[in-house]
Amino acid sequence: MTEPGKRIRIAVAGLGIIARTVHLPLLQRRSDLFEIVALADLSPSRMTELGERYGVEPARRYTDAARMVTDGGCDAVLLATSGSHGDLAALALRAGLPVLCEKPLAYTRAETARLAELGAGSPALMVGYMKQYDPAVAEAARLLAELGGPELVHAVEVTVLHAGGDRQLRFANLPPAAGDVPAEEVARFSAADRALLDAAVGTDPGARALYQILINSISHDLSLLRLFTGAPATVEQVATWPLTPDGPAEPSVEISGRLPDGARYGIRWLNLPDYPAYRETVTLHHARGSLELVFPSPYLLNAPTTLTVVDEHGGGERRTAYRSVTEAFEQELVAFHAMVTAGAAPLTGIAEGAADVRTSQQVVRRYGELTGAAIGGEAAS
Repeated sequence: MTEPGKRIRIAVAGLGIIARTVHLPLLQRRSDLFEIVALADLSPSRMTELGERYGVEPARRYTDAARMVTDGGCDAVLLATSGSHGDLAALALRAGLPVLCEKPLAYTRAETARLAELGAGSPALMVGYMKQYDPAVAEAARLLAELGGPELVHAVEVTVLHAGGDRQLRFANLPPAAGDVPAEEVARFSAADRALLDAAVGTDPGARALYQILINSISHDLSLLRLFTGAPATVEQVATWPLTPDGPAEPSVEISGRLPDGARYGIRWLNLPDYPAYRETVTLHHARGSLELVFPSPYLLNAPTTLTVVDEHGGGERRTAYRSVTEAFEQELVAFHAMVTAGAAPLTGIAEGAADVRTSQQVVRRYGELTGAAIGGEAAS
């Protein structure tokens, strides 16, 4: 364990959009807690550009993330590569390196079981569900506890208006996609992803599309359900539908079921590429009012999430708004530093990340039961 209060030497694998717009700027902002000492990406040009920008020595810039991990010279790693992080996370844990892992933690339960064995003991891995660290979410959790806890929740409603990436990233002035990623590396990683999806849910195209939406996006909402009420007890209704017959490949998704204390939940994830702005609303209804969270696009650093508390006051309805410009991703980094230096348990570790994989596979299995789609892999069992 690193000495409390000490700066962590961190290595970052994967320099795509989330690293460029969020992780690297915030690691630099929190130079009191972190020093970026190594970077890895498949694109040499992207590696050179960001290595120069963040002062990483040429010898510590890698096109092979696994080699970066095994070379050491750091206190922790941040995994922001695409696809499953199971193999890289396992490699880091074997090397004794704590991990901050972007979602998805893994594609399969077998991967999470291996990570659980490697990470047994003190906290070793945090899954990057930054919404759990949002000040408005923390305030909602505090208020729910004051009301009497999750057993008082009557229903949870989630609606995600998922605008296209171009709508969410207009402000970022991102460079064109790197054109120097070796084709053979792309083919190798794509084949590995396909094999893991086969192992997770089988080969049905609809099941695979649904599963990827679950583990890459709806997992954030599953993490909030876990935080507020516990993971779903049942998955009863699952539906997917396209925006238009010739619309985007990713469908919209609807899921509903029962929560552990008998309340109901409903999640609507609407794929709306031309919608003007991303918006996510999570509302907890109880007998005496509601707690409503409205999240902006995650790429807008320090844009506040709004918590609206609805209750009775003076014989009428009162609505009170809470906002904080404290950045959720930054709070996540502070919590990760505390995990590495003081052994503080993360809000989502390996066990909780594995629970989200299980729930996602339960959703796919129910989708198969309702539609007749042939579900394979772990989700079929």
